[in-house]
Amino acid sequence: MDHFHQVNGVLHAEDIALPMLADAVGTPLYVYSRATLTRHARVFRDALAVLPRVKLAFAVKSNPNLAVLKVLAAEGYGADVVSGGEMERALAAGMAAEGIVFSGVGKTHAELARALEAGIGQFNLESEEEGLELAEIAVRLGKTAACALRVNPDVDAGTHGKISTGKAENKFGVPYDRAAAIYARLATTPGLTMRGLALHIGSQLSRLDPLEAAFTKIGQLMQAIRAAGHAVTHIDFGGGVGVPYKAGEVFPQPKDYAAMVARVTQGWDITAMFEPGRVITGNTGVLMTRVVRVKEGVGAPWVVVDAAMNDLARPALYDAWHDFAAVSPTGETMEANIVGPICESSDTFAMGRTIDAVKRGDLAVFRTAGAYGATMANTYNSRPLVPEVMVDGTKWAVVADRIEPATILAAERVPEWLA
Repeated sequence: MDHFHQVNGVLHAEDIALPMLADAVGTPLYVYSRATLTRHARVFRDALAVLPRVKLAFAVKSNPNLAVLKVLAAEGYGADVVSGGEMERALAAGMAAEGIVFSGVGKTHAELARALEAGIGQFNLESEEEGLELAEIAVRLGKTAACALRVNPDVDAGTHGKISTGKAENKFGVPYDRAAAIYARLATTPGLTMRGLALHIGSQLSRLDPLEAAFTKIGQLMQAIRAAGHAVTHIDFGGGVGVPYKAGEVFPQPKDYAAMVARVTQGWDITAMFEPGRVITGNTGVLMTRVVRVKEGVGAPWVVVDAAMNDLARPALYDAWHDFAAVSPTGETMEANIVGPICESSDTFAMGRTIDAVKRGDLAVFRTAGAYGATMANTYNSRPLVPEVMVDGTKWAVVADRIEPATILAAERVPEWLA
């Protein structure tokens, strides 16, 4: 459920008509609904109340906007971060350092040191080498790092290959059959407190059975590590639960996911940690765009819009589907190819799709764009960096400015010897 709906034939975000935002801010433009964000955060959190002890860390990479993080902090969420920049955003949004989990396979020496100084709650170690480096820094700083070891369970999530993270050939985590020995060595390393295991097998999962298989394997590993005399008090189950992008798609509901986790982990006596991202923010946002022109094609016409692959990269990267809807639909439809203005054939949002009939100047939205949308935007072709707006009932505010090419140009320098 989201709070984007038609009122008198015009698409609104909560109580704000989208054409008003287009006139005030321009297009392309990301629009977020606070009511949708809050609802999804609460539904996921409340579903997991069936578990004895839970910690939630929002996957910042899915949407790092400060206003989004501020709303989630108020709902009791910490942050799952994968860079020093994401950590600083989480802290700036008021998320407690103790609620931050630092994941990611390539944490630098400087990032590890800064995270220790900030007092973050947990490091998810991706390798023994990373653990030893972190231990050296911790000892030098007179600190102790609470850690979980990320394990690659070699379970196929059944998603797009570029967002699968839990197969043996993926770069994430340590091999399952070596994890117990690595954990044992790190558990006796000064500067570290090994307290648990972590896993994440991929994103946009449409079924629970791959997750159940992975969680079952982690439970077996936990028992083996405990039998060897080491403590395991926390299990980080990652994220990955998907959201529907097409009408008619069915995905697991948070209550079904929570029931599965409760069944698998019965008697484990752990704090269960989760890193939801897309399931919280996906339906929270739309990307609004304006039709530049409709160009005749050999087959279907080309609907050229002012949004491009630099604004919403998922279709170009993953052949991802985003529903395309007119802001003021007439009830008529057309078959068309939807493309942006970038000089790349990959700047294509849809081919041969039946859509609301649109013409030059019409406004439209790409739906379910609140996750992995603005966060992946860039300035290719020297285009502006897309702005973001949050709506809250009858209120709205720009929460990220449009960064114009002139601003970006001003940060560049011509060396004296080329002047």
